[in-house]
Amino acid sequence: MATFSGSAGVVKAGGNAIGEIRSFTVDQTGDTVEDTAMGDSSRSFKATLNTFTASIDALFDENDTAQIAMTIGTELAFLFQPEGSGSGAYQLSGSGIVTGISQTQSFDGLVERSFTVQGTGALTIGTV
Repeated sequence: MATFSGSAGVVKAGGNAIGEIRSFTVDQTGDTVEDTAMGDSSRSFKATLNTFTASIDALFDENDTAQIAMTIGTELAFLFQPEGSGSGAYQLSGSGIVTGISQTQSFDGLVERSFTVQGTGALTIGTV
């Protein structure tokens, strides 16, 4: 069974790797609609639409091209690469709209930024 080290992960936004990544999450969901009819003895459902959301946590870098491009309302192409960006590596790809930016800082820590993304269209599973 293959496993990956979390530290190898890469996220690209608009073709540029996001610098100073700390973590990222990609959530995929699928909607259903009930198609139960009178006389049925059990409820039944049909699959309908799929969607994805993502969150990306990074150390703030005001000179990072990808972080600068990620502004509220901006739609970008995203690549989520959990095992890195080498040839043949597993990746998720899709377009998404930046829907949230959160900045956190404390007197004894580094400035951190979190980005939330709403996918638009399909999330494709493939390789680099």
